[in-house]
Amino acid sequence: NWMENIRDWCISRQLWWGHRIPVWYCPCGEMIVAKVDPTVCPKCGGTELEQDPDVLDTWFSSGLWPHSTLGWPDQTEDLKRFYPGTVMETAYDIIFFWVARMIVMGMEDMNEVPFRTVYLHGLIRDDKGEKMSKTKGNVIDPLKVIDQYGTDALRFAVTFGTSPGNDSKLGQTKLEAARNFANKLWNASRFVIMNLGEAKELTPEAELPLEDRWIISRMNRVTADVTRLMEEFQFGEAQRVLQDFIWGEFCDWYIELAKVRLRDEASVSPRPVLVRVLSSILRLLHPYMPFITEELWSYLRPYLPESLRETDIIVAPYPAADKTCFDEQAESVMGSLVEIVRSLRNLRAEHNVEISRYIQANIYAGDMASVLGNYLGAVETLSRARPVNILPGHYSGASTATEVVLVLNGIEVVVPMSTMVDLEVEAKRVKAEISELEIQIERLSTRLSDEQFLAKAPQAVVDKERIKLEGYIEKVSRLKSA
Repeated sequence: NWMENIRDWCISRQLWWGHRIPVWYCPCGEMIVAKVDPTVCPKCGGTELEQDPDVLDTWFSSGLWPHSTLGWPDQTEDLKRFYPGTVMETAYDIIFFWVARMIVMGMEDMNEVPFRTVYLHGLIRDDKGEKMSKTKGNVIDPLKVIDQYGTDALRFAVTFGTSPGNDSKLGQTKLEAARNFANKLWNASRFVIMNLGEAKELTPEAELPLEDRWIISRMNRVTADVTRLMEEFQFGEAQRVLQDFIWGEFCDWYIELAKVRLRDEASVSPRPVLVRVLSSILRLLHPYMPFITEELWSYLRPYLPESLRETDIIVAPYPAADKTCFDEQAESVMGSLVEIVRSLRNLRAEHNVEISRYIQANIYAGDMASVLGNYLGAVETLSRARPVNILPGHYSGASTATEVVLVLNGIEVVVPMSTMVDLEVEAKRVKAEISELEIQIERLSTRLSDEQFLAKAPQAVVDKERIKLEGYIEKVSRLKSA
């Protein structure tokens, strides 16, 4: 409809800079429109011609962008190669002003539309969802943000959570999260590179342990997902998938397992797989964080395959997913291992177990007991639990005052309460917490039954108080049943 229902354009907004309007006026009243500056009036023959003082509106010159930047009107090699383009990316609020003008100008000057696909991004709003404007004083100065958080952190924050045509918010919380991710990537890469030893191409062993097969499988699945999402212009979702993998799988789990093997000098070194996965991560992440990935790539290059060793990351081949590396069995077993460790960590946090204290655990893993038994040391190290017993069969009991039973996916984890807390001290703590919660419940119940409060308070405040009350009641119920 933008091109079928096209309207007249604004010729000029009396701007200071731009293309002069190609119209000249003669004292006889004749108006002359010409491609070349005229010297004589075609009507009266007069020579006192005066060009219109205004310049064409900005979008007249902007509309020339697809071909004028490639050397037009000269028939340059760049013009032949890059016109028409494939994708045009812009904001939805300038479809008529810019996109439509580029199409019209392209058809007029090149006899061909300048692009076939237009990707529309949303507007970047402040953290409250308000449009940024100097009048409101909520404009974010990118130079100040770069000084505080870094260039790549700004890029990452701006693109995170975006979807085609939808606006997104940008504030301090998002910027801090992006900076923290950049730091996480830097520290993880630094750990890998510092533990690679002598610079040489590292070849993985033929028989890889579970965690190696798992991370390679996950890396290839993520590569396939990110590639598909990028091709579908789902850049924000591709970014989320990539971040979740880097932080939640590579850093939190694979590197931690690799540390155990590096410390114990395992017979099969994790170094080749660390290089292989980090190489793919940096290339996948490069469009989002070009500077930090290029820097880290320069440190990793001595360990890369010869085909990549002399290549800057900006021109390195984009990773391609290898479906033959998909390993459902490794992903399933490793998923169980991660679930066990995560459940034990959460249990420690819930009971405020001191970092120096080791808890005990019996893990009933059924048919997976023999496989998981090979990773007993990793479970103990990552969850700070010792001893841990991995047993066949299943446990049918429920949690009691003396033990906690965690029911996972086909696995039961049983932890004696006495290994986490002093039961007498814990009983007193729980009793005191229940008493405090009951005071808060009584206070909120009284407030929410006050008709004056309900009539005067904003609905959002009332809803917040109700949610808080429900949370307190649920927590008391949970503490009493523990």
